[in-house]
Amino acid sequence: MMPTAIKVEGLGKRFLLGQTFENTLSSRMGDLLRGRGLRRSAAPPADFWALRDVSFDIAQGEAVGIIGGNGAGKSTLLKILSRITPPTLGRASVRGRLSSLLEVGTGFHPELTGRENVFLNGAILGMRKAEVERKFDEIVAFSGVEKFIDTPVKRYSSGMYVRLAFAVAAHLEPDVLIIDEVLAVGDADFQKRCLGKMNDVASEGRTVIFVSHNMAAVQKLCSKAIWMQGGGSRVLVKRAA
Repeated sequence: MMPTAIKVEGLGKRFLLGQTFENTLSSRMGDLLRGRGLRRSAAPPADFWALRDVSFDIAQGEAVGIIGGNGAGKSTLLKILSRITPPTLGRASVRGRLSSLLEVGTGFHPELTGRENVFLNGAILGMRKAEVERKFDEIVAFSGVEKFIDTPVKRYSSGMYVRLAFAVAAHLEPDVLIIDEVLAVGDADFQKRCLGKMNDVASEGRTVIFVSHNMAAVQKLCSKAIWMQGGGSRVLVKRAA
């Protein structure tokens, strides 16, 4: 039996509707402007549970799809697994080095070049500079942004951003790779290459979590799926090998 790569126990995440969710500079500026007389809602804050009592295990080397309608809690779950936001209740543990691509520009600094962002992401993942250098040419070739690799990424199109971000996330040898629906930004050929790369990652004994509304892609890549609905989850039966 393969060891457990991801363990989620009784996970819950509560937000207060009508209040700022995140302690960021932009949210602070919004609070400041609202305090200067801009109209704000008079309704008192209300609890909203984006996740409630979610539990599941994912074994090392499994490719697992997370599916469900908009607002089902998929993105909130991934942000907790990626340690972007903490849970309100329960716990989620991830074994090994994790790489995630949750939205366009995740982990990239807009003022830095593509080259600099590749090395920045490697450092965030805990990789040595020599490790990133060894993979650098492969990352750039996969992304197809060779001509723009020394251009600040703030000048990239959304498609270029995603191509480079995915190439970094998938090629820097993570133990766990998490990919959200962001791949839909790319064209059909790039999506096909991404699915092939994720399949390679899983076949090497690493763990893949793939969120998508493309059921054909989920069926092709994943051995099982987790259905999210109303903040809860249900693990679907594994498909036959």
